Amino acid sequence: MTVDAHVQGLIDGLAEQGLQSFEKLGVEATREVVATFVGLQLPPREVARVIEDSVGGQAIRIYVPEAEGPLPIVVYFHGGGFVGGGLAEIDEPVRALANDVGAIVVAATYRLAPEHKFPAATDDTFAALCWVGEHAGEFGGDPNRIAVMGDSAGGNLAAVAAQRARDEGGPALTAQVLVYPVIDTTAQLPSKTECAEGYVITAAGLDWFWEQYLRSPADAENPLASPSKAKSLAGLPPALVLTMEYEVSRDEAEAYAEQLAAAGVETESIRFDGLVHGAYWMSGAVPRCRELRDAVVRFLSKRFA
Repeated sequence: MTVDAHVQGLIDGLAEQGLQSFEKLGVEATREVVATFVGLQLPPREVARVIEDSVGGQAIRIYVPEAEGPLPIVVYFHGGGFVGGGLAEIDEPVRALANDVGAIVVAATYRLAPEHKFPAATDDTFAALCWVGEHAGEFGGDPNRIAVMGDSAGGNLAAVAAQRARDEGGPALTAQVLVYPVIDTTAQLPSKTECAEGYVITAAGLDWFWEQYLRSPADAENPLASPSKAKSLAGLPPALVLTMEYEVSRDEAEAYAEQLAAAGVETESIRFDGLVHGAYWMSGAVPRCRELRDAVVRFLSKRFA
């Protein structure tokens, strides 16, 4: 399938503005570009209550929908290549998620690279997940119905958090939702070359993000950085993995879904033809963003039932 017309319009617009690949922009300019995704989103929907808090010095925001509790909980980790992103960029999508699933969504931040290298981000996100498990009842949540979710780098962190919860006595998880996750920087799969240029994140750009995050190439072999390197994936919660046709990380994410299924994990993997990395954040600019979000709502509603 060709690139979605709305996506192609965005790509063409960025090219006309002279936007360079992320590895050429540098850290601060990359953070500024990631922040512009808010402008591609629909107006944020109202929820019943928003609670500001922190875990280990990292901000979290708790979105409570208008529904009878105790409610299931989704712990959401934002994308941004481990370098950028935050609560502002995911405010609109997580509000929609809370309302559409009827679940509390806890949006958790983490220390960013390169100022804070691996394993800072995974330590922060796992700490947030454990905090939610311990404090769920305080904000109307059900500690027996918790899912982790993330997009891009956040998808990596959600996958790692699910493994750490299994291995390190974290909350028993109901589900994991991985939206175009980056999984393994060492993977040399066809999408790395097929989609190397022209689709929001280039192959060189993805490598640059990993270089900012990891302390050394040796970290890429650590399952806390590359969840596909885990000795076993058995016993992990049911997974939904979403990938886009035109993204460099497509094949590594789909390979991870295959690994999960082979380990006996109930896994649903969906590729969205014509779309690109970042589409989950593009509700106002790309109408087909709705398809991704509907898939997440269906999956979580079934798991939380």
